[in-house]
Amino acid sequence: MTKTLGYRTALGLAGLIALTAATRSAPALAEPPRIAVVATGGTIAMKLDPNTHAPVPALSGEDLVAAVPKLKDIATIEVTEFSNVPSDYMGPDRWPALTARLDALLADPGIRGAIVLHGTDTLDQTAYFLDLTLKSDKPVVLVGAQRNASDADADGPRNLLNAARQILAEGAAGQGVTVTLNHRINAAREVRKTHTSNVETFNSGEAGILGYVDEDRVVFGRRSLRRQTLPLPERLPRVDLVAMYAGADGSQVRHAAESGAEAIVVEAYGWGNVNAEMHDAIAEVIAKGVPVIVATKVHDGRALPVYGFKGGGNTLRKAGAVFAGDLTPDKARILTLLALPASKDRAALQAVFDR
Repeated sequence: MTKTLGYRTALGLAGLIALTAATRSAPALAEPPRIAVVATGGTIAMKLDPNTHAPVPALSGEDLVAAVPKLKDIATIEVTEFSNVPSDYMGPDRWPALTARLDALLADPGIRGAIVLHGTDTLDQTAYFLDLTLKSDKPVVLVGAQRNASDADADGPRNLLNAARQILAEGAAGQGVTVTLNHRINAAREVRKTHTSNVETFNSGEAGILGYVDEDRVVFGRRSLRRQTLPLPERLPRVDLVAMYAGADGSQVRHAAESGAEAIVVEAYGWGNVNAEMHDAIAEVIAKGVPVIVATKVHDGRALPVYGFKGGGNTLRKAGAVFAGDLTPDKARILTLLALPASKDRAALQAVFDR
C-alpha cells in the first residue's frame, strides 16, 4: 500500500514538474492592441429629449463605446472626453487643443491609432485641420452619425466599429486623417458632406474614396497624394469667408477687412469669377494688405484665373488674388489659417495652395 502511494505521488510530482516546464516555455499571450477614442460630441452622441422630442447631446464617449460590444473583441479602447458639443460649435477656438490632445495620445508607442467621434456638419473641416497639423503618421479616423442614438437604425455603432477595424488593418498607417462613414474611407483633404440626412453623405468627388471597410477585411485602393503638414502657430489669424451671390455689391468684403479680418476667402462662381462690384472690393482690400483667396462653390473642378472680363479669374489674379484650386471654400479658409502666419506674400501663399 505504501509502495502504491509512493508511485502515485511520484507520478503526480512528475506531472507537476512537466506542467511547470511547459508553462514556462509557452509564449505569453499577446496583449490586445490599444486604440484611443476621443469624443467631441455630435449627432452620434445625441438622443431625443423626452420633452422637446428633438436630438440633444446626451451620451459620453464611454457610453458610445459600451454600446458596441464587439469593440472589446478586437482592441482595448481608451476613451478621452474632449467635449460634447454639436459640430457647429467646432472651429479654430477648439481645433488646436484637439490637435495637441491627439498628438499626446499618439505619442504613446502602444497606441495603434485614434478615433475621433464628431458631428457631421463640420467633420470634414476638423479632419482637414488635423491632417495638416498632426505630427504622427498613425491612423486617425473621424466618424460621426447621420442618425442619433435614439433611432432604431442608428449608424453610429457601425461607424465606430468600422473605424477600429480600419486602424488595425494592414496599410492603415500613412494614409493621413480619414473620414470613414457607411464603410467608405475618404481622405481629409478631398472629402465633403453632400447630403443633409442620408448615411451615404461623405464622398470625395472626382478624387474618389481611399477604400472601404468590407465584411471580411479593409481594402485600400489609393492614397491621397496632395497631403502636406504645416506648423501649428501660437495664434490662428482671423480669416473670413464671404460668398459671391447674384447682385453682390462688395460691401461684405470691405466690411470684413475693416472689422479686422487678416485674410478673406471669397466663395466665387465657376472657375473663380465674381461681378464687377465684387472685383473692385477685392482689389481695394488687397491693395490695403489683406490677402484674398478665391475658391469655387462648384463641387468638382478647380478655381483658376481663366476669364478676362472684369471680375473674371484672370482679372482677380492681376489684382493680387490667390487661387485655392480644388479646395472647398471652407478648407481654403483652414489652409489660410495655418499658412498666413508664415507669410502674407501672394506668391508664398499661392505656392502653399498649389502643393
